[in-house]
Amino acid sequence: MQTNPELAKSFAREGQLALEQGRKNAAVEAWQKAVELDPGNAVVVNNLALVMKDQHRFAEAAKLLEAGISGSPDVAELHYNLAVIAELYLLELDKALTHYNRYRALTEEDNKLVTGWIADLERRLQ
Repeated sequence: MQTNPELAKSFAREGQLALEQGRKNAAVEAWQKAVELDPGNAVVVNNLALVMKDQHRFAEAAKLLEAGISGSPDVAELHYNLAVIAELYLLELDKALTHYNRYRALTEEDNKLVTGWIADLERRLQ
């Protein structure tokens, strides 16, 4: 499929509007089209993954975030959300630890919550 960032923006707006109206399925459909047309749009990838998580589509959300990271490796939020989904829903602790660490490296802020999660995962993985 060819990329079309302009058309993707239209679908992204449609998805946002649908979400604001409480129509999560319509938001997912619009955002999936937006991601197909512009897979490098990390914001749409992230939004879509979060709605999928809310729908208990954890494996799909994780796969989407991984694809987003491969296209936008320096977007901290993608790493953070992948880490949360990997840890809490998929029980992939190694993956969670990797992405929490990457998130922390990218944000360069002392996030005590994330630091605590990393320490907890390191203990659990020993």
